[in-house]
Amino acid sequence: MSDRMAWHDGGIAVANTDVNTRAAFITRTYLHVFGAIAAFTMLEVAIFNSGIMESIAMKLVGGGTMGWVLVLAAFMGIGWFATRTAHSAKSVGMQYFALSLYVVAHAIIFCPMLYFAASFYPDAIALAAVITLVGFAALTGIAFYTRKDFSFLRGALMWGGVGAMIMIGAGLLMGFNLGVWFSVGMVVLMGIAILYDTSNVLHHYPSDKHVAASLQLFASIAMMFFYVLRIVIALQND
Repeated sequence: MSDRMAWHDGGIAVANTDVNTRAAFITRTYLHVFGAIAAFTMLEVAIFNSGIMESIAMKLVGGGTMGWVLVLAAFMGIGWFATRTAHSAKSVGMQYFALSLYVVAHAIIFCPMLYFAASFYPDAIALAAVITLVGFAALTGIAFYTRKDFSFLRGALMWGGVGAMIMIGAGLLMGFNLGVWFSVGMVVLMGIAILYDTSNVLHHYPSDKHVAASLQLFASIAMMFFYVLRIVIALQND
């Protein structure tokens, strides 16, 4: 889960700018989102074709429970650093570095799930990707059509994220499977996150923070894809 905050850094919110500035900001943001998705996809394809995906997957999960806990902790730390850097860095280069780092971190941490899916459920990846993109498009359409400010969802996201982390930690430490309903709940939570993030793009981000906005949206889409894939695999396994 990436770090979500209310940003009040003195920048002028895009909602308070002229029409051309708003349009340019939204266009740049979504071009960067799709660029991040494309980069993530190409990285995964490159890792898989190089033959090292299995090795990465085994190393990530082969350290036992505590090893995986450390991996997740490192991923969360990278997420925190990348999010803060993208939002606060004055240098455009540092903002791009943060987004690139976060994309690479996702590509690595997704290796075990994608390797498992490619090995036993090869059709699941494409199906999960289509479902995720359709869901993202629908939620984005709702946010753009209604123009509603969904910032009130921040509290639900924070508490939902904390609850999810507790359940994931308990599952790892106590050795129980969280099951398909947990994945369904996480997909719903990521749907809420996409509404919240899209609302921020329309209403609250400063017009020069398109990289930070795209990072936030990419994080929500990536995590939705992860849990949609888990659901698809579970359904195909029945």
